[in-house]
Order: sequence, then structure tokens, then C-alpha cells
Amino acid sequence: MALTDKKIIITRAQGQISEAREIFLKNGAEVFDLPSLVIGPPDDWSPLDDALKEITTFDWIIFSSANGVKNVEDRMKEMGLSLSKISKTIKIAAVGRKTASFLLAMDAKISFVPPSFVADSLVKYFPQNQKGLKLFIPRVQTGGRSILSDSFKLKGAEVTEVAAYESSCPKDIPQKTIDALNSGKIDIIAFTSGKTVINTVSLFKKYFGENWLKLIEKIKLVSIGPQTTISCKKIIRNPDKEASPHDLEGLLQACLELNFN
Repeated sequence: MALTDKKIIITRAQGQISEAREIFLKNGAEVFDLPSLVIGPPDDWSPLDDALKEITTFDWIIFSSANGVKNVEDRMKEMGLSLSKISKTIKIAAVGRKTASFLLAMDAKISFVPPSFVADSLVKYFPQNQKGLKLFIPRVQTGGRSILSDSFKLKGAEVTEVAAYESSCPKDIPQKTIDALNSGKIDIIAFTSGKTVINTVSLFKKYFGENWLKLIEKIKLVSIGPQTTISCKKIIRNPDKEASPHDLEGLLQACLELNFN
């Protein structure tokens, strides 16, 4: 197998590593956990709850992450609603494959997934004239991009954008991962979002001090997409590969294409 004997760190949200781990293990890699996001509730649920009370007035709901889907569905259930019921009358767009599969698992109908799994592609290929449309965009509380909201407003849509969840930096790196980094065993670090880059660097500084950059200089860096690449360039260096498509399968493919000679 192509990744046999390769040791890889996959930066994911806590509790979301299992799918990525499975994909890479099947291809021969040894996977080291580095949870670099903690997903939690927003500081205040009321903006989301207020929007959900008016949910039937929207033309579209636009989801950019599975975390947004999960929390919206949970809050809806408390109101006797569900995304499955709502999707019969309101169109739903999902930025990526994972977000779409989350919705499909809930029996929600998806009206649009862009050809490339990034927000810019959703804006570019959106299937309807946005002038006068009422759009609901649940998103991360801090640190996310506002391209969806900004672009749709420019095109004349009425946008309601609210925090559906928050993501923060964990306090610890698993000891097994620290040991592997210290002994120079890691071959690849795969980043799954811009925020995982920022939080991973923050954790590296905490554990390895000034030495953190030297510690990873020979490790290959792989990014899941354009925004993740920008974060890599800003605070570490240019990644060795960028995934295409911008999902876990694309991330695996990018790792398989790395040159270790």
C-alpha cells in the first residue's frame, strides 16, 4: 500500500478523527491524533432560535459545515421541526460532500452542492438569481469567512447569518503524538481547515517552544483546500500539496502523490 510505514498526523475536531483515521489506515498509514478544534455551542443560542422560529420565511438555508447542520437540527427538534420536513419546502445548499452526507443521513433533501467544495464555488455556481432571495446561513461564531454573506448581499439577497456553533483550541496534544514528533518519526501533517492550522501552531508553541518550526521543517504538509493553504503559508510555510477535491478523499489522494525521495 502506498502509505505503508508512513506516519501521519491528521488535524481534526475532537470526536471527528475516526472517519479520517479509517481512510488512512486502509491505505497503510499509521495515524497519530492531533485534535485541534473543540466544537461547542455558541455563546448565545437566541439569534439561532429566533431565526429558526421564522424558518418558513426563508428561500434557502446554506450550510458550510456538518457542525452547523448538527446544531441546527438539534435546535429544530426542540421546536418540533426537522431539516427533513423543512427541506420539502425550503431549498438547502451544502458547501461540501461531508456536509451533504450529514444532511442526507437526516433524510433532508439537498437542492445544491457546488462542483468544488469551497464557499467561493457555491457563490459562483449558485443556481438562482439572488436578488430578493431570503437566505439563512448558520455558521461558526468566530474565525470563519464571511464570503457567503458578503457575496449574496452584494447580489441583492436578504441574508440572515447567525452563530450555530463555536470552535476553540484544545488544551492538550496526546502524549503518543508528542513522542512521535520529538523522535522525528512523523512524515506528514494533514490540515483540514484554516483554524486547525492556527490551533496546531498554537499547541506546538505551547509544547515545543521556540523549537516548534525546526521540529516540523522536514515533515510534509498537506492542505485540504485554498483557505487552509493560505493559513499554512501565513504561519508555517507553503504546503507540499493541496487536496482536490477539497475533502478527506482528496486529502488522501494528495498524501499518496507526495514525493519522499
